[in-house]
This record gives sequence, C-alpha cells and structure tokens, in this order.
Amino acid sequence: MAVLCAYLSVVLLWATTPLAVQWSSDGVGFAMAVVLRMALALALALCVSAIFRRSLFSHAGAWKVYLAASIGIFPNMPLVYWSAQFIPSGLIALIFAMSPFITGLMSLIILRENPFNLRRMLALLLALGGLVVIFHDQLQIDIQAAYGMLGMVGSSILFSTSSVWLKSLKSDVPAFDQATGSLLLSMPGLLLVCWFSDDGLPVEISIKSAAAIVYLAVCGSLLGFTLFFYVLKKLSPSAVSLITLMTPVLAMMIGVLVADEHITIAMMIGGSLVLLALVVYVDWSFGHWFEKALRRPSIEGSSLELKEQVIRYK
Repeated sequence: MAVLCAYLSVVLLWATTPLAVQWSSDGVGFAMAVVLRMALALALALCVSAIFRRSLFSHAGAWKVYLAASIGIFPNMPLVYWSAQFIPSGLIALIFAMSPFITGLMSLIILRENPFNLRRMLALLLALGGLVVIFHDQLQIDIQAAYGMLGMVGSSILFSTSSVWLKSLKSDVPAFDQATGSLLLSMPGLLLVCWFSDDGLPVEISIKSAAAIVYLAVCGSLLGFTLFFYVLKKLSPSAVSLITLMTPVLAMMIGVLVADEHITIAMMIGGSLVLLALVVYVDWSFGHWFEKALRRPSIEGSSLELKEQVIRYK
C-alpha cells in the first residue's frame, strides 16, 4: 500500500510541476522564481542534514557527483523557467517525455554505449516526427512559442547530459546528499543569472506565486526526489516507466481545467506520436512490472531513462 501511494504521489507531483513553474513566476521574474525555489529547498535540505548530522563530503569524489547533478539545476532550471513563459504547461510536460530518447543519444555520445536497436530507432524517429508537428504548429501561432520549445529541448539535453555523467561516476553517494550537494553548487550560478537578468526582489509577491514557489521547493524538489527513488527501489524500471506516459496527459488535462490552456489539434496529434513512441521505446515485459523487492533493483543501465528525470524536479 505504501508503494502504491508513493507511486501515485510521484505521478501527481510530476503532472502538477509544469503549471506550478508557470504560476511561480506570476509577478516575479523567471530568474528570481528559480532562486527563491532553490534557496528554500537548499535551506530545508541543510536543516535536515544538520539535524541528522549528515556529512556532504564523507564519500570519496562526492564533489564530482554534486557537480554532475548540479547541471540539472543550473543552467537547466533557468532555461525551463524562461521557456515556461511562452508555452503551455502541458507542452512542457510533453517535451519532458522526450528525455528517455535524449538520454539514449547522450549515452551513445558520452559513454559510447549504444542503447538503440531497430525498434528503439523507429521509436526515436516517431518521437521526432511528433515534435516536428508540434513545433510547426507553435511556429504558426507565435514565434516566441517556438523559442520556448527550443529552450525546453535544450533543457532536456542539459539534463540528460547530467544524468549520463552521473551514471559514469558510479558513486554510492545517497540520493538526499546528491540533492543537497547539487543545490549548494548550483546556487552561485543561479544568483548570477538573477543578477544579470535584473530580477530584483519583488516588492509584493502574489499568494499564487508564493504558494507555487513553496510547493515546488518542498514537494517538487525534496519530497518528489525521495518518493521517486523509493518507488524505483520497490518496482521494476518497466513499472516506473508508466509515469512517463501518464504525466503529460494529466498535465495537459490540469492545464485545460485549472489554467484554461488551449490544446490545438496539432498538439494532440504530435503528442500522441510522442507517447506512442514511448510505448514502442520502453521494454514492456509484463512479468517484470511489479517484481517483489526481495533484492534492490539496480538503478543503473535500463533504469537510466527514469532516474534522469528526477533531477529536473529539484
């Protein structure tokens, strides 16, 4: 029962994060919204570390792990927040779903490991086709929307590069320490972005923006990270892969119902192609979906396309 609750919580957290990102910038500059969120998350993480007397640098080479993970926060997160100004939250979640494909490409380039067989190559081409359909549609609507899509694709590349680098380090640094260390190392870069973007401290923050920032810091960053790795320990990678399929659909529904976002026919067609590509890409071996946690499943290799998404939601 605990695993099921954690699983459903991760789905809901990931589905609501894109809209919360947009709301957090309501009356606040995008760079300031990132800094406020990450500073609050870092403060909470350091408090927890102090209470439980956790040492961030007790593991050999921990700083390399934190540096690799920090790329998923800076420069990745400012790019996500900047892009969120121009495109709907559902489209943000849909481009998030491209991460397994981009991670596969980064593994091929960085690690010289080829995760692609003929089926996965066809899935990649299908996903790219869906992305082209959506991009063409957004280009016809507004050139800034196209910029937002390009920004999100760039974000996915940064985030996947971070994940592949983390895999190559093969470190045993605990997940919570990774989150804390990466937040710590990313703060100077985030503050520089805020400085150069001229996002001063807002005189007044709306209730919606403040609530979204707190929600993202506590739930999107710390709680979401912990729950994801708990689920990944208890279930097989194939079972966790369902999250990638469910979150874009739920995010689009939430955007339409809560924020009155508009979904075009082209977005529906392109999104369907991307989700169909994910179905083809993932190994859906039913017998391994909900294997018992008698032994700890490896979070390397086949689960990389799942592990890498959690970094973005810090």
